[in-house]
Amino acid sequence: MTINCKGELVSMETPRVMGILNHTPDSFYEGSRVTETSVLQRAEQMLVQGADFIDVGGYSTRPNAPEVTEKEELNRVLPVVRSLVKTFPEIRISVDTFRAEVARQTLDEGACMINDISAGLLDEQMLPTVAQYQVPYIAMHLVGTPQTMQQHTQYKDIIADIRYYFSERKAKALALGINDFIVDVGFGFSKTLDQNYEVLKHLELFHTFGCPLLVGVSRKSMLYKLLDSSPAEALNATTAVHTVALIKGAHILRVHDVKEAKECIAIYNKIR
Repeated sequence: MTINCKGELVSMETPRVMGILNHTPDSFYEGSRVTETSVLQRAEQMLVQGADFIDVGGYSTRPNAPEVTEKEELNRVLPVVRSLVKTFPEIRISVDTFRAEVARQTLDEGACMINDISAGLLDEQMLPTVAQYQVPYIAMHLVGTPQTMQQHTQYKDIIADIRYYFSERKAKALALGINDFIVDVGFGFSKTLDQNYEVLKHLELFHTFGCPLLVGVSRKSMLYKLLDSSPAEALNATTAVHTVALIKGAHILRVHDVKEAKECIAIYNKIR
């Protein structure tokens, strides 16, 4: 299994790591936030530690996060993408956005992947834009919006409902010509704490789509609320869940802590 990033075929045979780089003032984990002066230092640290992708975001999607205008999101992410591409020409940049115009402008600046929390449902131009640029597309499961998602946690059968969601979104993407479709089940989005663990328990069922599977649990509330701690104290719990996810076949770990994720993968590869 491979994905095409700007002409480079990236194999998913060995699990990959995506480092999180948030140019926002309010992302839930303070350690992931960067300023224009610290972005290059943070990116270099993650690349040196072995990050395969850097995921740049300018819109916090934590529960109850305030709305950010498209103009403000562009003002946050465009300078970061430009600076990263200029400084690290071989970098693989993913952009975390649900807006087609943000995707278009950042892809023009050298990004090579789009990470969309809404799988195209919050902007009808997103899928056609990704198809036009022929870049890998991460589609996440979300019901509602970042502002309302925790009001939408009612499912008849959560696993069956999410599988149906991805069957419909993948079919739509393929019909438009998107070749590299990546599934993200959306831990922490439109799910209760117990529902997150139900999805984790059955994670292997999402391989039926024949797509790479991305897991994003790093320091999330499903970990620290269960353990009555905080995002800053949730690294050990993150590693524990990363191990479970790898055993269940995750291809990409989206993380705040690259070094620890790479170590987890190294141990998993050794026993595999």
